Amino acid sequence: MLRDGATDARQPPTPPLPRTGTILVREWHGTTHHVTVTDDGFLWNGKPHRSLSRIARAITGTKWNGPRFFGLRDVKTKTSEVRDGN
Repeated sequence: MLRDGATDARQPPTPPLPRTGTILVREWHGTTHHVTVTDDGFLWNGKPHRSLSRIARAITGTKWNGPRFFGLRDVKTKTSEVRDGN
C-alpha cells in the first residue's frame, strides 16, 4: 500500500536479451559493428563485455542506452537519428 505522496518505484520489466549466439549489427559513421550475445554478456572486437551500453559508448563516444542503440528497444521520443523529414 502506498502512503500519501509515495510513488511506486518499480521499473517496467526490460525485454529479455536475444539468445546466446545472436549477432547484433549496428552501423555507426560508416563502420559496421558486430556484437555477439554470449552466456556471460557480449563479445565485441574480440573482447568480452558485460554491458551493451558500455559497448555503445565505446562506439559513439557518448552515453547511450545499449539495447536502444542496437535496436532491441523502441525509440519513444525523437532523437538526432530519428527524423520525420521536417
